[in-house]
Amino acid sequence: MRLRVEFTTEPFDLDEAPAHAVVAREVVEAAELDAVDVGPFGNTAQGGVDAVLTAVDALLRKALEAGATRVSLQVNVVEEGEA
Repeated sequence: MRLRVEFTTEPFDLDEAPAHAVVAREVVEAAELDAVDVGPFGNTAQGGVDAVLTAVDALLRKALEAGATRVSLQVNVVEEGEA
């Protein structure tokens, strides 16, 4: 099974990426995931179940520690080969 996670962290800052957003992106970029797409208003990552769930755990913990007041995320099961 493969999972795709979409997430954002708040509060937003349109002038400069806040520390919690930077940390969250660093977590998913360093994780053993197959696909990572980082954007200004949302991020997605995809991979195997264990890799995604491990990354989500680290993402939540580190983003909250870095000052996030809200983390919105959605996890979907994706078909093999689906991008």
